[in-house]
Amino acid sequence: MLFLAAMLAAQQPQAPKPFPQPGGQQPGKPEAPARPLPPQPPGSQNPSVPAQAIPEAGPPEGSLGVPIYPGAQFLASYNAGRGQRFYWFGATASFVDVVGFYRSVLKQRGELIVDAPATHEFDVGRFREETMAFPPGVTVKDFQTQVSQGYPNPRLGAQPPRFPTVIQIVPVTSER
Repeated sequence: MLFLAAMLAAQQPQAPKPFPQPGGQQPGKPEAPARPLPPQPPGSQNPSVPAQAIPEAGPPEGSLGVPIYPGAQFLASYNAGRGQRFYWFGATASFVDVVGFYRSVLKQRGELIVDAPATHEFDVGRFREETMAFPPGVTVKDFQTQVSQGYPNPRLGAQPPRFPTVIQIVPVTSER
C-alpha cells in the first residue's frame, strides 16, 4: 500500500509555480538587486557569484537625454512598464544644490510637488499616454530629514553610507 501511495504521489502534476517567476520584470519593481560582494584579495574571484551580479556603473549619460548631477552614484534601475525604465542616483549634495543644478542645465524652474520630504520635478519631454508609463523627467527628493539621515547606500561598506538626496531620471525616449 505504501509503495502504491508513493507511486501515485510521484505521478501527481507538480504544484504550479508562483507568478511572476523570479527574474521576471514587473512594472515598478527593481531588477534583481545586485548584492555587494565581500572584500576579496586582488586577483581572486568568487565563483559562486555570477559576473552579472556585480553592480554596474549605470547607464551612459548620453542615453538619458539629461545630465547626471556631477558626482552622483548610480543606485538602481527599475522597469517602469511599457518599455520604459527609470534610474536612481544618489547625491551627497543638498537637495537645494541638486535642484539648483537642474534648474540651470534644464533652463526651467520645475515644480515642487511635495513640501515634506521635499520633492522637486522637472518635465523634460512630451508624455504619450498610449506608449509611456511615466513622463520623461528628473525628480529630486530630499532624503535627509528630522527622521532620516538619508537614503542608505545599497552597496555595503561603500562611501557614503547614506545619500541626502536621490535623483530619479526617466529618460527622454525617441518618438515611436
